[in-house]
Amino acid sequence: MAEDRRTRRTRRALGGALVELVLERGFGALTVEDITERADVARATFYAHFKGKDDLFARVTRDLLDELAQRLEPVMADSAVGFTGKPVLEMLRHVTDERDTYRAVLRGEGDGKPLQMFMDACSAYAAREFKARAERNDVQPRIDADLLARVWVGEQVAVLRWWAEQDAPPVPAEEAVRMLLDLALRGRYWASGFPGPDVPAPDGSA
Repeated sequence: MAEDRRTRRTRRALGGALVELVLERGFGALTVEDITERADVARATFYAHFKGKDDLFARVTRDLLDELAQRLEPVMADSAVGFTGKPVLEMLRHVTDERDTYRAVLRGEGDGKPLQMFMDACSAYAAREFKARAERNDVQPRIDADLLARVWVGEQVAVLRWWAEQDAPPVPAEEAVRMLLDLALRGRYWASGFPGPDVPAPDGSA
């Protein structure tokens, strides 16, 4: 147990050092020595846990995804149909709590590999959920679930990066979620100001 705690502390220290240095200098300029010096960890200890800085960045990204999944699990179970906005609200809250790590990942540092890992994992999760919801509600999706998931995740990642890069929330999280929920339910055409299916045209035509 003590060894596990030491291992976790070491990995957290190395991960925290990586994130700090990525934001300060960029991933490409970093060396393992830079990371171990910042973390106050021996170089040999680093290599006992990771193959190199890319491996460490991948671990930081996996940990971020694991934490996000744990936070989403209870809110995803709240609605069998979906479109509650709760998962997006929880994602924004997670970004607020882990802002620096999200910045490092979503900026595409590390040749974009951590960002791709994040998007692939979120897309796979979303596709599974879309398919499960369709089955639970006995509906037939009009767009392939895997494509739909990629579109949804692409939009959410853009919002998450925008949110992460602000030192203070640009709008209240609940307001951002309300607007995103309107967009999901009514579409871009309606969001751009044009009449939607439930919004009559100014001249009264359908």
